[in-house]
Amino acid sequence: MTHGAARREDEPGSSADAPSGDGSRGTRPLWRQRDFGIFWAAQTLSVLGDSFALIALPLLVLQATGSVARMGLLTAVGGAAAVVAAVFAGAVVDRVDRRRLLIACDLVRMVLYGLIPLVWLFGPQLWLLYVVLPLCEAVGMLFAVGYVTVVRALVGTGQLTEANGRLNATAAAAGVLGPLCAGLVAAWSGPAWAVGVDAASFGLSATCLLFVRFRKRAPDDRHRRTGLWQDLRTGIAFLHGHPVLRSLTVLLFGFSFLTLGLNDLVIYHLKHDLGHDDRTVGTVMAVGALGAITGALLVARVRRRLGFGPTWTGSVAVCGLAFAGLGWARDVPVVAALSAAFLACAGMAGTCSMSLRQEVTPEHLLGRVTSAFWTLQYAAAPIGAAVLTWAAEEQGTAPVALVAGATCVALAAAGLLTPVRGSGRTVSR
Repeated sequence: MTHGAARREDEPGSSADAPSGDGSRGTRPLWRQRDFGIFWAAQTLSVLGDSFALIALPLLVLQATGSVARMGLLTAVGGAAAVVAAVFAGAVVDRVDRRRLLIACDLVRMVLYGLIPLVWLFGPQLWLLYVVLPLCEAVGMLFAVGYVTVVRALVGTGQLTEANGRLNATAAAAGVLGPLCAGLVAAWSGPAWAVGVDAASFGLSATCLLFVRFRKRAPDDRHRRTGLWQDLRTGIAFLHGHPVLRSLTVLLFGFSFLTLGLNDLVIYHLKHDLGHDDRTVGTVMAVGALGAITGALLVARVRRRLGFGPTWTGSVAVCGLAFAGLGWARDVPVVAALSAAFLACAGMAGTCSMSLRQEVTPEHLLGRVTSAFWTLQYAAAPIGAAVLTWAAEEQGTAPVALVAGATCVALAAAGLLTPVRGSGRTVSR
């Protein structure tokens, strides 16, 4: 991965469309940038803990109910809370000090997730999961929007794809160790204590963020005179006016609907259909994270060589093929390999779309555009998770995975009929 610009200025999402960012930071290699390094470490710690909860929360529900539909309901409730929060997240992020917001979000999640192992000492309380997870997902959405905005403040536009790729790669690396450890912790002492590890990771992340210095934003008080709904409309208007972002929003609406419940489906398939234990679940998730690492490390190079459009549509198509095969796989190594393929390509597509938004959106609009994008992208995803897991419980995982995967491939094909196909080579090298 090298630095510099390599896109024609007349191509969609080109450097001609992008704000200049902080050029002084972009002249040094990422590994020599102190603040980015600390931020990088904070996010790695946070994702390491998140990988515990990713396995532990579904296992808590499955342990108590044996129902994949109940697992999907929890995912849907959390997803719905994130969608509601996304409506307002951009306006909040553009109004407040972003560093303080990120620290506050980490501390709130530390406290909320920390309640679960404490309450579980007195016996399972499923109702608590349906309270804590939506709150954490809402706070997490605030954090996620803030996260997108501060990456550009740390490295400038010239290194965005590389920075996002590195953040995603180390996050995925943490995701290799996390599921393995989570599976062991869940098997030895119960899934609730694995959630406790997640809580501790947020505390460590908040501590790291105390030492990060973000570039100051230029004063812009225009949005302070508008209401929250007007802010959301401002973000939507920007998305609508950019041909590639407009098409991506529509395509990702369908992709998110189909795939939000995938994690629940894989866990249910391993435990219910194939009869394996929590350790196996952790191992498969860890192998999947290895795929995510591969995708994150390759994305900048692939996007530079092929361009945004082919990289994004190809990644989504491979995601669909992997998803289609998951329910039919009877051997654990095959399930692990397909999970790795899905996560590698989902990470590549996600990194590309996030980098493009950061590149082409003016600084003072970045929070609101990100918020609008995610609100629209995930608007129907909670319903999709509930439908997917309910259908799997009624019809089995194999036919449901086949239909969902085939539809993902169809979405990739549809992308070839939109401006996404012709979008050019990456700004970041």
